[in-house]
Amino acid sequence: MSDEVRPRPATSTGAVSAQVRNADTGVQLTVAWNDEIVLDRIPLGFVIDGRELGINAELVHVSDRMIRDRMSLRSGKSAGEHDYEHHESVHTFREADGVEWQAVLRVARDGVGIRYAMPTLDGTARVTGDRTAVTLPAGSRSWVLDYQTWYETPRFGADTAELASGAYGFPFLTRLDATTHILITESGIDGRFTGAHAEASEPDADGRRTLRFALADDSVEVARGVVTPWRVILVGTLPQLVSSLLVDELAPAVSPDLEDATWVRPGRAAWSWWSDFYSGAQLERQKHFVDVAADLGWEHLLIDCGWEETWVPEIVAYASRRGVQVHLWTIWRDLNSPEDLRKLALWRSWGVAGIKVDFMESESKDRYRWYDTVLMETARLGLMVNFHGSVIPRGWARTFPQVIGYEAIRGAEYYVFFENQALTASHNVIQPFTRNIVGAMDATPVAFGAANRTTSDGHELGLSVAFECGITHFADHVDAYASRPLAARFLAELAPVWEETTLLAGDPDSHAVIARRAGDRWFVGGIATGDARTIRVPFGELGTGPDARVWIVGDASPTSGEVPATGLAETTTTATDAIDVAVARDGGFVAIVAPADADLFRAAPRPRLPAPVVHPAVTEIGADGTASVTTDADARLRLPAGWSAERVGETGWAVRPDRSLRPGRLGVVTVERDGDGVVPVVSHARVVRPMTPGTYELPDLPMIAFVNDDGPVERDQSNGAGNPGDGRPMRVAGTGFERGLGTAPYSEARFHLGGRAETFTGAVGVDDESTGSARVSVLADDHELFTAVVEAGKPVTTFSLDISGTQTLCLRSETVAPDDIGVHVDWVDTAVHVASPNR
Repeated sequence: MSDEVRPRPATSTGAVSAQVRNADTGVQLTVAWNDEIVLDRIPLGFVIDGRELGINAELVHVSDRMIRDRMSLRSGKSAGEHDYEHHESVHTFREADGVEWQAVLRVARDGVGIRYAMPTLDGTARVTGDRTAVTLPAGSRSWVLDYQTWYETPRFGADTAELASGAYGFPFLTRLDATTHILITESGIDGRFTGAHAEASEPDADGRRTLRFALADDSVEVARGVVTPWRVILVGTLPQLVSSLLVDELAPAVSPDLEDATWVRPGRAAWSWWSDFYSGAQLERQKHFVDVAADLGWEHLLIDCGWEETWVPEIVAYASRRGVQVHLWTIWRDLNSPEDLRKLALWRSWGVAGIKVDFMESESKDRYRWYDTVLMETARLGLMVNFHGSVIPRGWARTFPQVIGYEAIRGAEYYVFFENQALTASHNVIQPFTRNIVGAMDATPVAFGAANRTTSDGHELGLSVAFECGITHFADHVDAYASRPLAARFLAELAPVWEETTLLAGDPDSHAVIARRAGDRWFVGGIATGDARTIRVPFGELGTGPDARVWIVGDASPTSGEVPATGLAETTTTATDAIDVAVARDGGFVAIVAPADADLFRAAPRPRLPAPVVHPAVTEIGADGTASVTTDADARLRLPAGWSAERVGETGWAVRPDRSLRPGRLGVVTVERDGDGVVPVVSHARVVRPMTPGTYELPDLPMIAFVNDDGPVERDQSNGAGNPGDGRPMRVAGTGFERGLGTAPYSEARFHLGGRAETFTGAVGVDDESTGSARVSVLADDHELFTAVVEAGKPVTTFSLDISGTQTLCLRSETVAPDDIGVHVDWVDTAVHVASPNR
């Protein structure tokens, strides 16, 4: 072997070094820390088209370079600008049959990354295996989770030799000795690849275990260039691992279009689903969550399953007046075609700020291609995105800064679905040392109202800092926080974004004390597992200067023996080198640390801003193809895709809808004015294409507003429960009906007719799935035209009404007696009839 192709040790500016070498048993990687080998003889290579590369390869070339770069993170454990330095060495190998491949090694101060490339591949080939494997020594200890593609099994610790063989999810943490830890994971994945997980072998005779990178797909088609993501190994002490940004450093750089993505807004979110399952369908309940969130100074509202497009613009406008942004839940398969993806542009046109997309539950290459599409489209539209039922972070927060969260953790939702599988304190304590190291973690913390929880109130509050997510969605009802003054005060002070993260104390088996800095203040979260005790917290390490002020909120009665320990108590003191904090069984605490001359408390409610002027709220398209809207002089419009608008005078607009808008249908125009920071304050106008002569079945027309006691007003089905589309076929007195509206009193459904309809026909009755009676009425411009009492078991009551000149039609139902709660009313075979002009 000539000198120019001899493998050379690679070092970074830190304590980690690594070397690729070609031994008798094949291509191998050695990793050292502080000049001591920590991992030796890691086999390198992969299997492609049935050929195993890396066993008998000849090294033909090595190139080296120093990579000095800067990245900017909008959220995460350390938002802001970061300079980093990696040593990269590219080792080119040639197999006996002439196939060339490369092992690309990056060495940073806190770990290494290795990936493979085929720079001369002609056409495509199929990767079917990865030779990369890490052997863990006997006597080591690991913290792991059993692998599933959505990463929601509990994490646990075990001596490595005692682990069962099989599949484990990344990140995989192992303690090699008293101070040396490694964390194995991936970075830099996209739709060219499949994901991987760890496959643990049976223990060797001496107790060692080997972890291999197992591919999610049996076969992955690849083309010329890089053919695998980075296999990442962090090395160091626990504090070094917790603060590491290597997974982001190895990810592709952000595109120039996203370098200044100021619309990405980290922060805190109210979320009603956990505490009030069907509240996503209730506008008034969402308004209450906005009000309390704004009083706490929070930035966001997530509306989970149940929302209905009729009133989403209204809640967006209501929240914007308090500087609160609205995010909507959806399912990945509903964004799985070009036509489906148009929904994203529609939601954005209403002023929606982000989406929570759920149930991906796959590591396949095909699913990563779906991720690519959603990432590109949300970036283009300016939508933040929270991936739920998802893979773990692999550096997307750098490449696509709009990614503000991933689930990939067993979080508080398990209290809802699995009361007998409450989250354990030990599971929680492991997360800051494993899952949260690699990126944002939407665990939805602080669940005071959780059934069967064993964690103390202090532990639950401690999760608000110990767990990091770009937008932290708090699990409990906003009233649960407002009713606990100390919790409310802390959560109001809690910073929306972190500039620095450090581990002050802890171990994955016992406790974690995490400190995160925002400006000149540090926020500290401590969580513990096990018996009540005191935890020594070195507040002096935070560098806040002499006599720094410390406000601690923890368990009120740490030694009471109550499980879970309830109640919170506060202490204000001065920082010394260390303070002992008492915690209950499975307990915890939070703290704020500020310099002696700085205010500890700075939170304030979000102000109420006036709504932009928009007139009329419902406007029709005229003969020239435009609709007129009047706004404030300084307002601007956000339009649906394909629409356009021109100013008319100082305050007027001529809005031209897309030609695809059909008669009787409407679109929403969003009127924006500068508001609270990056959040515009908005109002909306609905633009309607007038009905032309003919018959229009009411379920086919858009509602301009509705209220309904249980979930949304349903189309062509009975009322169902709290979600859209969860009703049954309508049936009254044994007769089935295919068309109509399903409601639950008290209900109102309003439709814009614009004075063009002549008659309204249909029938109404109580659905056979319910009992009781209801008073029903039809109103034309709020004047009652028809009323009746309908009863379960009786045939429908028919009607034919003259609605000439009516602008707004309203169908109303209300209970007759207290026992009628739960009655469902079906409006069936309903239609409005528009006569021809010459009739």
